Amino acid sequence: MKPSKIVFINPELEKAFEELDKDDPVKKGIVKVISFLKEDAFIGRRVKKELMPKELIQKYDITNLWICNLPSAWRMLYSLSPDEELKIVALVLDWMNHKDYERLFKF
Repeated sequence: MKPSKIVFINPELEKAFEELDKDDPVKKGIVKVISFLKEDAFIGRRVKKELMPKELIQKYDITNLWICNLPSAWRMLYSLSPDEELKIVALVLDWMNHKDYERLFKF
């Protein structure tokens, strides 16, 4: 299912993305994932509710979490939410290196 739109969860995150160098492999990976998300909102790996970090649930008030791999062992986190027309909106929550990813999920 195609999402009706893809947005960054907050302006600071979008600004950080825009400030990445255009040749940065992580930025290229995020652009690629976003292009895939435009075609299929469910491309990532869904995180089971009991494994979702509580800090993300509280910070973003989300009920689902999806993860996509990026280059150099980075990860992009996103959530799906219905909009006012009951279409799906993909919310880009964050991207992080593998060390921070492991720390967040307490591996």
